[in-house]
Amino acid sequence: MAGVWSVARRELFSLWVTPLAWLLLCAFLLMNGAAFVATLGSLTAFGMNGIDVGPLQAYYGQSIFIPLGYLLVCPLLSMRTLAEERRTGTAELLLSAPISSASIVVGKYLALAFTYLGMWLPTLLYPFILRNTGHVEWAVVASSYIGVVGLGLGFLGVGVLTSSLTTNQLLAAVFSGTLVFLLMLCGVGEQIYQDGPWHAVLAHLSIQSLLTECAQGIVSTRRLVYLATLVVLPLFLAARAVDRWRDA
Repeated sequence: MAGVWSVARRELFSLWVTPLAWLLLCAFLLMNGAAFVATLGSLTAFGMNGIDVGPLQAYYGQSIFIPLGYLLVCPLLSMRTLAEERRTGTAELLLSAPISSASIVVGKYLALAFTYLGMWLPTLLYPFILRNTGHVEWAVVASSYIGVVGLGLGFLGVGVLTSSLTTNQLLAAVFSGTLVFLLMLCGVGEQIYQDGPWHAVLAHLSIQSLLTECAQGIVSTRRLVYLATLVVLPLFLAARAVDRWRDA
């Protein structure tokens, strides 16, 4: 574990001494703030009559800006994680340390996860703002954050995997962003195939379906397994890729 935390501290330092993390933080907060204000504005303009969701459910479960945030933040935040080590030649120094490939991957992932969680912290103000205007269901807020943050952590795992497969940061970001976009398209496919096995598969993979369920206070076991798989499987494959670096 000492090796994991050493790698995580090193990665956190390298993230925040460069402008990238700060720029992504600003873009992320501006995008989410604009989405929150737009959601409230839409609900106010149309009135609450006939609307079966509250502002928090609409924001967390129906806003297109949250999936777009995944496309922007997760690939760019994770693209340099391992690709930059190979490009600059520091991978050899890292691999010579007495730590396993899994520890390297997990340490780097933890640094990304802490950074990503820090980006979401200011958005906790949103339910407190609404608390003064009406009833806030805190269980729904908790389940919504499980969905939106869990997906982001999963996509960071995908980003670590793509970063382990190339020495080009932008290429890693493109690969990661493409996979995120394909999962976004599953929501479209879910509407095209209204029933049958394809509908079941696409509904399970769909980002929007997961966000909608969580925003309604529904956190099923299959969704938790899906989120865990998005984290564990890419990190396992990334560790295997780092093992191949040692053998090369």
